[in-house]
Amino acid sequence: MNSQTVQINNERVADQLQAVDQLRFDFHAKLSIVVRPSAGQITSDAGLLPIRQFDARWRYTRRMAACLLDTSFRRTHPFELMLRQRIFGIIAGYQDCNDHDTLRDDPVFKLVAGRLPEGNALASQPTLSRFENTPEPRALNRLIDFHVATGVERLRSHHGDKAPSKIILDLDATDDPTHGQQHLTFFHGYYGQHQYLPLIISEPTTKHVFLARLRHGTAHASLGATDDLMQVVGAIRRAYPGVVIDVRADAGFAVPEMYACCEEKDLLYTLGFSSNARLKKLTEGLMNQAVTQYEQARCKQRLFATFLYQCDSWDRPRRVIAKAECHREGTNLRFIVTNHADISTPEDAMRCYDEYVQRGESEHRMDELKNALSMDRLSCHRYMANFFRLMMHVAAMNLLNATRDSAELPEAVRKGQPCTWRTYVVKVAATVAQSSRRVLVELASNWPWWQIYRDVSIRSNAFFSTA
Repeated sequence: MNSQTVQINNERVADQLQAVDQLRFDFHAKLSIVVRPSAGQITSDAGLLPIRQFDARWRYTRRMAACLLDTSFRRTHPFELMLRQRIFGIIAGYQDCNDHDTLRDDPVFKLVAGRLPEGNALASQPTLSRFENTPEPRALNRLIDFHVATGVERLRSHHGDKAPSKIILDLDATDDPTHGQQHLTFFHGYYGQHQYLPLIISEPTTKHVFLARLRHGTAHASLGATDDLMQVVGAIRRAYPGVVIDVRADAGFAVPEMYACCEEKDLLYTLGFSSNARLKKLTEGLMNQAVTQYEQARCKQRLFATFLYQCDSWDRPRRVIAKAECHREGTNLRFIVTNHADISTPEDAMRCYDEYVQRGESEHRMDELKNALSMDRLSCHRYMANFFRLMMHVAAMNLLNATRDSAELPEAVRKGQPCTWRTYVVKVAATVAQSSRRVLVELASNWPWWQIYRDVSIRSNAFFSTA
């Protein structure tokens, strides 16, 4: 498509918009204000360009696309282009395939996908839907391997090629409500909804999601967790032989199989543990002491104790830590079970418990995935298509995490959630002009976040990966 044809098409669309889709406002004293969509090469998402530059330096989406078995769409819409459409759309807040019926003509989305602004349109919603339904189990397993491998790369990059003293892995199960006839979505009594129950394994220093597995709606939290954990552990130990690995998870993962797996593979673990009558009886004195101290001091009291305990289903006693808390709203009794060896005093117990609750930072990643990046939009009919959607949302999360993991970036974006990135980086209006020598992108001149955009761009250009 040449420049003259594009200009004629733009003029034709402009005439149609002028006649049909035009708004008028009269609040200005001298002139009326007319608002209408522009048919020119204008975008509202020019901030995707530095993220795409980082992606190119890391070869992230290119390698991810290689995990797929590209047997169709080859001539018009290669898998690599459609994968970028979806991933960068998710980052920008366009989580629905329907959005791409309009975005397929956006000049920046063409650029990040791999086409020139005046080139052919990108894939439409029906084509993207067929694309999402393409992956089979072998491709999905390759994508899981890809996320694990890039997680190891992130560890190397974050720690400057030096072996960390300890690597923490956080396991989480999260409810993913469904509202249709999706395969393997069932009603879960605890959550009171039809849902999937994905398993997420993440690492808190890089914030990388090493593994995400889509599971049926009534799955137990621990279903398949040991196998998935061993896949991640194996990759980490190949890169860092002998490194200490510490596993954290809530009470849903505190099952004999998990204890046995961690102990057999020489892993540290700290797991939440559900209360029961025996434990309440054992800690009755500790709670009474917390209540008495609160009544005297009128401020929150936290007391800790540690002891060996054995459930009927356990083959041996294990160390349990109890926290008895009393405050204005009442009392709170919590337990964790751990194999950390350096715990013998209440002070040791408090330190271990406070390290455990830091897994709340990883729960922020769940919030980003589910709410900011709309991981819960698993609305395809086929289970494997929804699994692939989950992989793409995780990829968007990991790409954004890698881009922002730099001490040179302002704190606002280094720690900011995706919505912050959309405000400070992604959502900026720009005109796009293609010539024979270059593509010129001119941002809105009065946009206040140019310096942050510039810092992110410098970060992307300076990044070097050996992958």
